[in-house]
Amino acid sequence: MEGKAAGRPSPETVSTRLQRIAELARQMPEVALQTLAHHIDMEFLREAYRRTRKDGAVGVDRQTAEEYAADLEVNLQSLLDRAKSGTYRAPPVKRVHIPKGDGSKTRPIGIPTFEDKVLQRAVTMVLEAVYEQEFRDCSYGFRPGRSAHQALGALREGLMSMDGGWVLEVDIQSFFDTLDHSRLREMLGKRVRDGVLLRLIGKWLNAGVMEHGGIEYPGSGTPQGGVISPLLANVFLHEVLDVWFEDVVRPRLKGRAFLVRYADDAAMVFASEKDARRVWDALPKRFGRYGLTLHPAKTRLIDFRCPYGNPSYDQAPEDKHEVHSFDLLGFTHYWGRTRRGGWAIKRKTARDRMSRALRAIGRWCRWNRHAPVAWQHEMLVRKLRGHYQYYGITGNSEALWRFRYEVRGRWRKWLNRRAAHHHMPWDRFARLLERYPLPRAIAVHSIYRRVANP
Repeated sequence: MEGKAAGRPSPETVSTRLQRIAELARQMPEVALQTLAHHIDMEFLREAYRRTRKDGAVGVDRQTAEEYAADLEVNLQSLLDRAKSGTYRAPPVKRVHIPKGDGSKTRPIGIPTFEDKVLQRAVTMVLEAVYEQEFRDCSYGFRPGRSAHQALGALREGLMSMDGGWVLEVDIQSFFDTLDHSRLREMLGKRVRDGVLLRLIGKWLNAGVMEHGGIEYPGSGTPQGGVISPLLANVFLHEVLDVWFEDVVRPRLKGRAFLVRYADDAAMVFASEKDARRVWDALPKRFGRYGLTLHPAKTRLIDFRCPYGNPSYDQAPEDKHEVHSFDLLGFTHYWGRTRRGGWAIKRKTARDRMSRALRAIGRWCRWNRHAPVAWQHEMLVRKLRGHYQYYGITGNSEALWRFRYEVRGRWRKWLNRRAAHHHMPWDRFARLLERYPLPRAIAVHSIYRRVANP
């Protein structure tokens, strides 16, 4: 550091500090760390502010990121002083509901205030440095350097190496709403004993939820949408599921088995049906000890062995995809024929995700049908590319092309209804598409492209 010019410290200083926390946690795996909050200072909060999403929905105070940034240094200093002195009061989160599954149900989402997001981000950065040394390789959700596509790749590679197996879909009923606070505090206390951080987490858990003008104070759960909620969920399920499966269950099994978990979505794969059924019987008791319940309809065991030589495929009805398939992370996984006639695991967009996405596109086209066509085209291009960015994987081209085709039809439908005298027949719409073309469906995450460019 000698000879460096004075000025605002760079984000690398925060990175170095986080590396020290990680190294300390790695060197003392069984020790609860007691002094962590001193790492959070003005420099740390500036970096937390930089990492906080600026275009998210506003919380109960209706303050935007731009308004907060107008007097950023004063606001961050005030936030730091209140957090360290214990006078910070966590505001309630604003609850909104978004469509879930086929759209018949909704999922509650909690929206913190922007200032709360910044402080939660700072605490999350510290705790991530500690718990990244604890988490297992089977966990992929909301972790630095990990993604849903990596989870999907690990699942497919593991299944292909075993020629399939028995897949146990694990669906936790209302996990984020039923997470036990006392159990979570107990788990956090095994690794973190810093009073400032634990006090802040306790305030966020008890902050309450505002809906329809009233505030509720649930005794369990952590709001989906909070910055720190995914980390708390990972800490909870790390002990409930990951450690239990890796250290207790798997050594007692006769055949091969592995687990892939993304937040509260998980799939267990077993080479032996007997092993799978034993674990299936033990799961409700294991989750019940921590106040969790499994969804009775969505938690199921699927015979996902390779169709070659598998007599259960011969006895299945015509649509074998419905019987010998399972959904995870928005994709339906099934066995299909390769170009050379062999069998391989393929993935396609899950039916409920496709329907939900198309309904959202239809609503958007309806609400914005009177907007300029050039602007509508620009926004639809963004939506299509966002869809391709997630669902654009090898083998899913048919579903991608269908999605593009359906989007095109919905766009024409609502352009045709802009006014009573305004008609958009297909020939005219085809000319409009020549001027405003929609992006072609592409496999963004192609295994062939990855092999060609290692």
